[in-house]
Amino acid sequence: MGRVLVTRRLPAGGLDPLVEAGHEVVTRDDDTPFTKAELIDAVGDVDAVVCLLTDRIDADVLAAGARGRLKVVANVAVGYDNVDVATATAHGIAVTNTPGVLDETTADLAFLLILAAARLASDGERDLRAGVWDGWEITEYLGVDVHGATLGIVGFGRIGRAVARRAAGFGMAVVHHTRHDTGIP
Repeated sequence: MGRVLVTRRLPAGGLDPLVEAGHEVVTRDDDTPFTKAELIDAVGDVDAVVCLLTDRIDADVLAAGARGRLKVVANVAVGYDNVDVATATAHGIAVTNTPGVLDETTADLAFLLILAAARLASDGERDLRAGVWDGWEITEYLGVDVHGATLGIVGFGRIGRAVARRAAGFGMAVVHHTRHDTGIP
Protein backbone atom coordinates (compact mmCIF):
# COMPACT_ATOMS: atom_id res chain seq x y z
CA MET A 1 0.00 0.00 0.00
CA GLY A 2 1.21 3.45 -0.77
CA ARG A 3 0.83 7.03 0.24
CA VAL A 4 -1.06 9.15 -2.32
CA LEU A 5 -1.19 12.94 -2.46
CA VAL A 6 -4.44 14.22 -3.98
CA THR A 7 -3.93 17.86 -4.88
CA ARG A 8 -7.56 18.99 -5.14
CA ARG A 9 -11.01 17.92 -4.01
CA LEU A 10 -12.47 15.23 -6.27
CA PRO A 11 -16.16 14.50 -6.88
CA ALA A 12 -17.92 12.26 -4.34
CA GLY A 13 -16.57 8.72 -4.56
CA GLY A 14 -13.44 9.78 -6.43
CA LEU A 15 -11.14 8.67 -3.62
CA ASP A 16 -13.00 5.42 -2.89
CA PRO A 17 -10.82 3.16 -5.10
CA LEU A 18 -7.67 4.44 -3.38
CA VAL A 19 -9.09 3.99 0.11
CA GLU A 20 -10.55 0.56 -0.71
CA ALA A 21 -7.15 -0.54 -2.03
CA GLY A 22 -5.65 0.38 1.34
CA HIS A 23 -3.69 3.45 0.28
CA GLU A 24 -3.12 6.32 2.66
CA VAL A 25 -4.66 9.37 1.02
CA VAL A 26 -3.18 12.78 1.77
CA THR A 27 -5.46 15.73 1.03
CA ARG A 28 -6.14 19.24 2.21
CA ASP A 29 -9.20 20.00 4.31
CA ASP A 30 -10.28 22.55 1.72
CA ASP A 31 -9.91 22.91 -2.06
CA THR A 32 -7.03 25.39 -2.00
CA PRO A 33 -4.51 24.68 -4.79
CA PHE A 34 -1.00 23.71 -3.74
CA THR A 35 1.65 26.30 -4.48
CA LYS A 36 4.76 25.13 -6.31
CA ALA A 37 6.73 25.24 -3.04
CA GLU A 38 4.07 23.17 -1.27
CA LEU A 39 4.09 20.58 -4.06
CA ILE A 40 7.87 20.35 -3.94
CA ASP A 41 7.69 19.84 -0.19
CA ALA A 42 4.90 17.23 -0.38
CA VAL A 43 5.97 14.99 -3.28
CA GLY A 44 9.08 13.60 -1.65
CA ASP A 45 7.02 11.77 0.96
CA VAL A 46 4.43 10.11 -1.30
CA ASP A 47 4.36 7.23 -3.75
CA ALA A 48 1.86 8.85 -6.10
CA VAL A 49 0.25 12.17 -6.90
CA VAL A 50 -3.29 12.53 -8.20
CA CYS A 51 -3.43 16.01 -9.74
CA LEU A 52 -5.66 18.16 -11.89
CA LEU A 53 -4.83 20.00 -15.10
CA THR A 54 -4.40 23.23 -13.11
CA ASP A 55 -1.48 21.75 -11.15
CA ARG A 56 1.92 22.41 -12.75
CA ILE A 57 3.93 19.24 -12.29
CA ASP A 58 7.19 20.61 -13.66
CA ALA A 59 10.84 19.54 -13.54
CA ASP A 60 11.37 20.98 -10.05
CA VAL A 61 8.37 19.14 -8.61
CA LEU A 62 9.36 15.89 -10.31
CA ALA A 63 12.99 16.16 -9.17
CA ALA A 64 11.80 16.59 -5.58
CA GLY A 65 9.58 13.53 -5.97
CA ALA A 66 12.40 11.49 -7.50
CA ARG A 67 14.63 12.31 -4.51
CA GLY A 68 11.89 10.69 -2.43
CA ARG A 69 9.72 7.77 -3.45
CA LEU A 70 7.40 9.21 -6.11
CA LYS A 71 6.57 6.63 -8.79
CA VAL A 72 3.31 7.82 -10.38
CA VAL A 73 1.67 11.10 -11.41
CA ALA A 74 -1.99 10.47 -12.22
CA ASN A 75 -3.52 13.45 -14.01
CA VAL A 76 -7.30 13.71 -13.72
CA ALA A 77 -7.66 15.14 -17.22
CA VAL A 78 -7.81 14.04 -20.81
CA GLY A 79 -4.44 15.60 -21.57
CA TYR A 80 -1.23 16.01 -19.65
CA ASP A 81 0.15 19.36 -20.81
CA ASN A 82 0.57 20.35 -17.16
CA VAL A 83 3.04 17.51 -16.52
CA ASP A 84 6.64 17.55 -17.74
CA VAL A 85 6.46 14.04 -19.19
CA ALA A 86 10.07 14.02 -20.44
CA THR A 87 11.41 14.80 -16.97
CA ALA A 88 9.05 12.27 -15.38
CA THR A 89 10.27 9.61 -17.79
CA ALA A 90 13.89 10.46 -17.07
CA HIS A 91 13.20 9.94 -13.36
CA GLY A 92 11.30 6.69 -13.90
CA ILE A 93 8.00 8.27 -12.84
CA ALA A 94 4.94 7.00 -14.72
CA VAL A 95 2.41 9.57 -15.95
CA THR A 96 -1.22 8.61 -16.47
CA ASN A 97 -4.30 10.51 -17.58
CA THR A 98 -8.00 9.85 -18.10
CA PRO A 99 -8.69 9.99 -21.85
CA GLY A 100 -12.30 9.56 -22.83
CA VAL A 101 -13.72 10.11 -19.37
CA LEU A 102 -15.49 13.35 -20.34
CA ASP A 103 -16.22 12.76 -24.03
CA GLU A 104 -19.98 12.34 -23.66
CA THR A 105 -20.20 15.04 -20.99
CA THR A 106 -18.34 17.53 -23.20
CA ALA A 107 -20.54 16.63 -26.17
CA ASP A 108 -23.64 17.23 -24.01
CA LEU A 109 -22.30 20.66 -23.08
CA ALA A 110 -21.47 21.48 -26.70
CA PHE A 111 -24.99 20.56 -27.76
CA LEU A 112 -26.47 22.55 -24.89
CA LEU A 113 -24.62 25.59 -26.22
CA ILE A 114 -25.77 24.90 -29.78
CA LEU A 115 -29.41 24.75 -28.65
CA ALA A 116 -29.06 27.79 -26.38
CA ALA A 117 -27.54 29.87 -29.17
CA ALA A 118 -30.06 28.74 -31.78
CA ARG A 119 -33.06 29.36 -29.54
CA LEU A 120 -31.75 32.59 -27.94
CA ALA A 121 -32.12 30.96 -24.53
CA SER A 122 -29.52 33.18 -22.88
CA ASP A 123 -31.23 36.33 -24.14
CA GLY A 124 -34.60 35.13 -22.86
CA GLU A 125 -33.22 34.13 -19.48
CA ARG A 126 -31.36 37.41 -19.11
CA ASP A 127 -34.46 39.44 -19.86
CA LEU A 128 -36.65 37.29 -17.62
CA ARG A 129 -34.27 37.66 -14.66
CA ALA A 130 -33.92 41.40 -15.26
CA GLY A 131 -37.71 41.83 -15.25
CA VAL A 132 -37.66 43.05 -18.86
CA TRP A 133 -39.88 40.30 -20.31
CA ASP A 134 -43.51 41.32 -20.00
CA GLY A 135 -45.30 38.58 -21.87
CA TRP A 136 -45.33 36.38 -24.92
CA GLU A 137 -44.94 37.74 -28.43
CA ILE A 138 -44.85 35.46 -31.47
CA THR A 139 -41.55 36.78 -32.86
CA GLU A 140 -39.75 37.46 -29.59
CA TYR A 141 -36.82 35.12 -28.87
CA LEU A 142 -37.79 33.14 -31.96
CA GLY A 143 -34.29 31.97 -32.80
CA VAL A 144 -33.75 29.33 -35.47
CA ASP A 145 -34.45 25.62 -35.78
CA VAL A 146 -31.60 23.18 -35.40
CA HIS A 147 -33.74 20.50 -37.02
CA GLY A 148 -32.66 20.26 -40.64
CA ALA A 149 -29.73 22.65 -40.14
CA THR A 150 -26.16 21.83 -41.06
CA LEU A 151 -23.61 21.54 -38.27
CA GLY A 152 -19.92 22.00 -39.03
CA ILE A 153 -17.48 20.29 -36.69
CA VAL A 154 -13.77 21.10 -36.69
CA GLY A 155 -11.96 18.00 -35.49
CA PHE A 156 -13.71 14.65 -35.56
CA GLY A 157 -12.24 12.72 -32.68
CA ARG A 158 -14.18 11.18 -29.82
CA ILE A 159 -15.90 14.41 -28.79
CA GLY A 160 -16.64 15.58 -32.33
CA ARG A 161 -18.21 12.22 -33.15
CA ALA A 162 -20.27 12.33 -29.95
CA VAL A 163 -21.59 15.77 -30.93
CA ALA A 164 -22.40 14.43 -34.41
CA ARG A 165 -24.46 11.60 -32.86
CA ARG A 166 -26.50 14.16 -30.95
CA ALA A 167 -26.96 16.25 -34.10
CA ALA A 168 -28.29 13.18 -35.93
CA GLY A 169 -31.02 12.93 -33.30
CA PHE A 170 -32.11 16.44 -34.28
CA GLY A 171 -32.13 15.60 -37.99
CA MET A 172 -29.11 17.80 -38.67
CA ALA A 173 -26.69 17.33 -41.54
CA VAL A 174 -23.13 17.12 -40.23
CA VAL A 175 -19.95 18.10 -42.04
CA HIS A 176 -16.54 17.89 -40.47
CA HIS A 177 -12.95 18.88 -41.07
CA THR A 178 -9.86 17.11 -39.75
CA ARG A 179 -6.17 17.12 -40.49
CA HIS A 180 -6.36 13.42 -41.41
CA ASP A 181 -8.94 11.65 -43.54
CA THR A 182 -11.53 9.95 -41.34
CA GLY A 183 -13.02 7.93 -44.15
CA ILE A 184 -16.42 9.32 -43.12
CA PRO A 185 -18.14 11.54 -45.69
